Amino acid sequence: MKPENMYIPGDVGEVLDHLSHMLLGAPKFLDKTGYLPFENLDFVFRQLSQGLANIRIAIGENRYHKLMLMSDQIRALFQADPDDKTGDTLKGCKIIHEMEDILGQVPRKS
Repeated sequence: MKPENMYIPGDVGEVLDHLSHMLLGAPKFLDKTGYLPFENLDFVFRQLSQGLANIRIAIGENRYHKLMLMSDQIRALFQADPDDKTGDTLKGCKIIHEMEDILGQVPRKS
């Protein structure tokens, strides 16, 4: 079952929320409640990349490209450690924290 409308983060705050959600679901992002059976690694990273595209102008090209590279690194680490046994998941989570720090430096509109 695929959702008709995928939620895509629309501003910096929503991308930060999504990154926090990713920390909780890493590395597989499997829904244990049954409410989101379509959620998986591909789905969550598609949401992140589209969310970053939504805020590209607000964060600037340099930050955008850096965050996209970091996202690719995280995905590779999570795929390499699907059972959270080799330490790659922890490395990916540390990169998520670095992404949060980068986004925290972006001035917000009041």
